[in-house]
Amino acid sequence: MKNDILLIANPVSGKGMVKTQLFPVLEELADAGHSATVMLTEARGDATRYAARYGKDYETVLVMGGDGTLSETAAGLITLAEPPKVGYIPLGTTNDVARTFGLPHTPREGARCVAEGRATPWDIGRFGDRTFSYIAAFGAFTEASYSTDQSLKNLLGHAAYVVDGMASLPYIVPYHTVVEYDGGRLEGSFLYGSVSNSLSVGGIVRLSPDVVALGDGLFECLLIRKPDNLADLGNIVSGILSQNYNERDVVLLQTRKIRFTFDEPVSFTLDGENGGSHLVAEAENHQAALRLIIPREEKE
Repeated sequence: MKNDILLIANPVSGKGMVKTQLFPVLEELADAGHSATVMLTEARGDATRYAARYGKDYETVLVMGGDGTLSETAAGLITLAEPPKVGYIPLGTTNDVARTFGLPHTPREGARCVAEGRATPWDIGRFGDRTFSYIAAFGAFTEASYSTDQSLKNLLGHAAYVVDGMASLPYIVPYHTVVEYDGGRLEGSFLYGSVSNSLSVGGIVRLSPDVVALGDGLFECLLIRKPDNLADLGNIVSGILSQNYNERDVVLLQTRKIRFTFDEPVSFTLDGENGGSHLVAEAENHQAALRLIIPREEKE
């Protein structure tokens, strides 16, 4: 018989909220008849090791932390033959996954969701020999997510990414790439490219729920072309924010597999962490690899 809940908590996420919110979460779970074993992360990769080693012994693995901690945990869980259900109490600065699935905003409500919610299929991406839970991206502003100092994130929250991203504006350059995807190929110079399984990208760009399904086995790929002038750049930004895309400036496509071939190594971010530099980058969707607990009233 498996144990109830393994709770993996990142003590530095969300201004160190674990210190004040761990007991209320445990209390809420206990009131609902659940018991939890707590493991605190101390370094990058700990969540992956904990999930891979101990996840098979539990019915549910609950994550308290940011999207990066959730991503690390998912990387460990998909190595298991029968992964447990995944619960998520978001404490980070962006929380794209929480926005996508409509997860509660407070830790107590999050614990209640884990106790009372239902599990829904959740696609996980493979990027080379690594995994990602919601996005792999290159280009404009993507480096801000993993280069921004943790103390600045804790002080300013999501605004820290904006501050760091604005500082990078003078250095933004387009990348020439050949993109090969299911049944298609395109080539061009792009300021930004993302392969995602999320309604929210960076807390700023939002994709339509009519397009995104989290367990359909398909990625959404968003590519932003190099604008000819500032007016075109303004139109691109306006179009992205209003979800009014056009094939000339912004490409939005769906695919199970995708391959980027660049002229020179290009840096990627995976779920807000450094994904390394690549001449050739490939991503593949692993459909319904995990099950995430969401509020019972939410629709899949």
